[in-house]
Amino acid sequence: MKIKVLGSSAGGGFPQWNCNCRNCDGVRRGTLKATRRTQSSIAISTNGDDWLLVNASPDLLAQIAAHPELQPARRARDSGIAAVLVMDAQIDHVTGLLMLRERDTPLPLYATDAVWQDLSSGFPVGPILSHYCGVEHRRIALDGAPLAVAALPGVQIDALPLSSKAPPYSPHRHAPERGDNIGLAITNLASGKRVFYAPGLGAIEPHVLATMREADLLLVDGTLWTGDEMIRLGLSKKSAADMGHLPQSGPGGMIEVLDSLGADRARKVLIHINNTNPILVEDGPERRVLAEHGIEVAYDGMTFEL
Repeated sequence: MKIKVLGSSAGGGFPQWNCNCRNCDGVRRGTLKATRRTQSSIAISTNGDDWLLVNASPDLLAQIAAHPELQPARRARDSGIAAVLVMDAQIDHVTGLLMLRERDTPLPLYATDAVWQDLSSGFPVGPILSHYCGVEHRRIALDGAPLAVAALPGVQIDALPLSSKAPPYSPHRHAPERGDNIGLAITNLASGKRVFYAPGLGAIEPHVLATMREADLLLVDGTLWTGDEMIRLGLSKKSAADMGHLPQSGPGGMIEVLDSLGADRARKVLIHINNTNPILVEDGPERRVLAEHGIEVAYDGMTFEL
């Protein structure tokens, strides 16, 4: 099973188009040792030709161009993207669905009931695509039964409901529903190896921690370094918790959580990194702290085989 990081940034990418924080300004000017990133998405394959796209970033076309295996050119019109799974209905995870409208067959789209409701109403991607390629909604039931994806033979996917908020345009923005956001435990049944993927993780609930302990690879929320990061920089009035993210540093932060899992069990990688996060500076003190704890920072094009 191969996993490719197509995009490793949080919404807005890095640098963000309208942001002049130290990180964004520094990467534009070349004065910081930092790497540009597109918005968060991964792709999974067992044969190298057919891929499950997990989250469809607004940067999807650039990501396809950067990864030729997503365009295998087996016929006049073709794509390596066999199906899409969306973990929530946030703009940075679903806007790329519109870029797939030229398909000549309906798009298989895996989503929970809560997310599909949002994509049928508040942000009506489903109805829009019905005028183009069409969408086949494949329900993620959250009933404990593993999800089988035809494009990934020999792979089991278990979806975990996470505590989160629906997007601002959701009909249930102020009344959270089970399935607004999910994490994924993805297992190669042949090798028994498992990855836990959760780019948006606001709380470590018992069922989440249990799944993290069983994983061989953790691709988890690396959005913000501190809880007040956006407030302190004058860029937002919202804390990390308000945005549904667990900061890396401080008591109860992601570093502490990952440390509790032990040093040898899993490879630990942060993904969905906000443009303000100092871990983007490759020779900065925060990056050194992560290295001391055995934690890596995802980058576009990073590849794993399990």
